[in-house]
Amino acid sequence: MDCPQRDERLGWTGDTQLFAPTASFLFDCHGFYLSWMRELSLAQARLDGLVPLMAPNPLPGFGDREPVAAWGDAIAIMPRVLAERFGDPGIVAEFWPSVRAWAEVLLNARDADGLWTTGRQLGDWLDPAAPPNAPSRARTDTEVVATAYLVHTLGLAARAAEELGHGADATRYRAEAERSRSAFHAAYVTPAGRMTNDSPTAYALALRLGVVVDPELRERLGRRLAEVVRRDGYVIGAGIVGTPHLAPALTEAGHVAEAERLMFQTECPSWLYPVTVGATTVWERWDGLRPDGSLNPGAMTSFNHVVLGGVADWLHSTVAGLAPVEPGYRRLQIAPIPLARLDHASARHLTPYGEASVAWRREGTGIRLTVEVPANTTAEVALGDLATEVGSGAHEWLVSVEPAPPRPPVTLDSTTADLIDDEPAYRAFLATIAERNPHLAASVRLNAQWTHGRTVRDALIFADQGVLDAVADAFAEVAAAR
Repeated sequence: MDCPQRDERLGWTGDTQLFAPTASFLFDCHGFYLSWMRELSLAQARLDGLVPLMAPNPLPGFGDREPVAAWGDAIAIMPRVLAERFGDPGIVAEFWPSVRAWAEVLLNARDADGLWTTGRQLGDWLDPAAPPNAPSRARTDTEVVATAYLVHTLGLAARAAEELGHGADATRYRAEAERSRSAFHAAYVTPAGRMTNDSPTAYALALRLGVVVDPELRERLGRRLAEVVRRDGYVIGAGIVGTPHLAPALTEAGHVAEAERLMFQTECPSWLYPVTVGATTVWERWDGLRPDGSLNPGAMTSFNHVVLGGVADWLHSTVAGLAPVEPGYRRLQIAPIPLARLDHASARHLTPYGEASVAWRREGTGIRLTVEVPANTTAEVALGDLATEVGSGAHEWLVSVEPAPPRPPVTLDSTTADLIDDEPAYRAFLATIAERNPHLAASVRLNAQWTHGRTVRDALIFADQGVLDAVADAFAEVAAAR
């Protein structure tokens, strides 16, 4: 529930669908979510197909008069999450009428081009770039978020209809999804692989919600997402809708190093920044407590939230490497992606078939992978050159991995992208400037464009020669230490 520590405690639909994959790994929440979905379905039925912002819905008239993307889409997303994670074959059938009713609401909300551009949308709520008291004014247009979810939900509806034998509905929703997908491409995606909203959320949703399916265009969008994340200094540039998709989108596009750097960032806003100032819970706002010690002046400043912690699902399924391939983990995927700064990782999950676990640990130039596969299940295992399928029981491999190539030393003539990708050099760079000119250091950190089109000298255009010489010496010390 939203904000358990204050007088709100509401079952917001958007937060629920975004965090459900993580919650379903950490807890046996099948019964709880099923009960919540039934409450949501009843509330929807009273609203002629419209899905309210929360369930139970104690505030009639609030958020239940027009459809809201990402929040209302919970009615279509949650059955698929529950079916996948808990293997309950009846969930898709039980909520099919609700999914169909919501799909019809969305079709009526589209404009003549097939886009969803109307209504009061929450968008990428709480984007850190939005003003504190205007949390819906994100860098990503609300219509981009809405249309991406429109395509995604129509696809889910088509899939459910096909599984349940409703052939006419499946054909119709698939065609309508394709129409809106084409409209999304025409309005928001360039052939070169740029989004009209050059924001992390725009790229992440286009990739993760199945809006862009062409492999070549997906590769371009993934590359640009990595560039945008680097350009912004590897701090979070998304609100609650985009954040759970950032690390998975980067990883699926082959940009693991960028996802890793984003995950381990400690500057604000980031997942680990709150830890540096004493947080023991996940916050509602990235900067609920600001670096200067002041509270965020916005009306909503919860220090006990869950939705931004949705990145944990990526840690479980991708970094540790344990994910379902078939509903209820009848078939597992064991495919860890060892991050460079980690020596080991592990995850275990009590599936309907018994406990599944994976652990990997670096040993010399290799990685030892240990797997436990539950009874009556199989696992697809992939790591480095290892690609195999195994049945139930304990398994272990020692897999050789290619060492990371040595990083060239950073100099004043290196690009700012090369600088920020070399974390020791980047930290030495900021620390050296701060010793001589704290104001300049703060300005560079917040305003520099970390791209391959600018050099470090370009970023220090207002620095005197003493600062330039000190930075050059700091770079040389970093290189010598290697």
